[in-house]
Amino acid sequence: MYINFLDFEQPIAELEAKIQELRMVGTEADINEEISRLEKKCNQLIKERYSKLNAWQVTQLARHAFRPHSLDYISRIFTEFDELSGDRMLSAGPSIVAGIARFEGMPVMVIGHEKGRKTQEKIERNFGMPNPEDYRKALRLMRMAERFKLPIITFIDTPGAYPGIGAEERNQSEAIARNLFVLSRLKTPIICTVIGEGGSGGALAIGVGDRVNMLQYSIYSVISPEGCASILWKSAEKASEAAEAMNLTADKIIKLGLVDTVIPEPLGGAHRHYDIMAQSIKQVLLKQLTELQSLPITSLLEQRYQRIMAYGLSA
Repeated sequence: MYINFLDFEQPIAELEAKIQELRMVGTEADINEEISRLEKKCNQLIKERYSKLNAWQVTQLARHAFRPHSLDYISRIFTEFDELSGDRMLSAGPSIVAGIARFEGMPVMVIGHEKGRKTQEKIERNFGMPNPEDYRKALRLMRMAERFKLPIITFIDTPGAYPGIGAEERNQSEAIARNLFVLSRLKTPIICTVIGEGGSGGALAIGVGDRVNMLQYSIYSVISPEGCASILWKSAEKASEAAEAMNLTADKIIKLGLVDTVIPEPLGGAHRHYDIMAQSIKQVLLKQLTELQSLPITSLLEQRYQRIMAYGLSA
C-alpha cells in the first residue's frame, strides 16, 4: 500500500523502503531474518515518533490524504446502507453522505462529512465543506430518524462549512444554528465521532450528541490553525504555532470535557489499518448505543441538556 509519508515520518519511510526492496529480492532464510529485524526496528521507530507528536503533526495526520473517510467506515461498520439524498429544495447535498443502515442488526441513521478521494470526487464533494443545503439534508434525515425511532450516528470530518458568497446568500449560519437547535432536542439517541478534522460550526452542525468521541489523531477546533494564524499573526505560515496554542488535539479536548472517549488508533495511524480502526470504532459505538437505548427518553434529553450546559466549566 502506498502510504504517502509525512515530513516527520521520513526515517520510517526509508526503513519501509528497505524492507520492500528486500521482499522483492527473494525469500531466502537470511533475507527473511533481515526483513523481520527491520520490521521490528521500524515498528519501534513508529512508536517513538508517534509518542512525541506535536499539535501540528497531529493536524497533518488528521488531514492525511489516505485517512479513512465516512464512506470507508460506513462500508466496514454497517450493513444494508441505503443512501438518501437531497434537502428537497435545491441540492443532493454531496458534502454530507447520509442514509439508513443496520448496525449489528439494528436500524440506524448514519450521517457523515465526506471529502472524496480522487480529484473529481473531491470537487463534487466540495472537499467536505458543506453548503446550507447539505445541512438541511442532514436536518431532514435527523427528523426522519426521530419519527421512526432510529438512533443517529454521525462522523465528523470537515475543515468547516463552505464560506462562499452563495452559501452566505442561502443563509449558512441559519442552517447550522437550526441543526444545533434541533439536535439538542431530538428524541432519539445520538452518537458523534470526530474521525479527522472537526472544524468550527461546520462540524458542530452534526456534532451535538449524547456521546461525542474523537479518534486519537483527529482534531477539533473553532477554526483551522491557518485561519487562526492569519488573524493573530497576519500570516498562515504561523499555523504550527497556532495549533499548539489552540488545544485542538484529542488529549487536550477530553481534558476540557468536550468529548467522552478518545478512540486509540492503530500503530502509525488510521490510514495504515482501515479494518482495525473501523473495528475499534464499532466496539465503542456498540457499547455507547446499548447504554443510551436503556435510558427513558426524558432521561436521555435531560442528560443531553446537562451535558451541553456543562461545556466550558472544566476549562
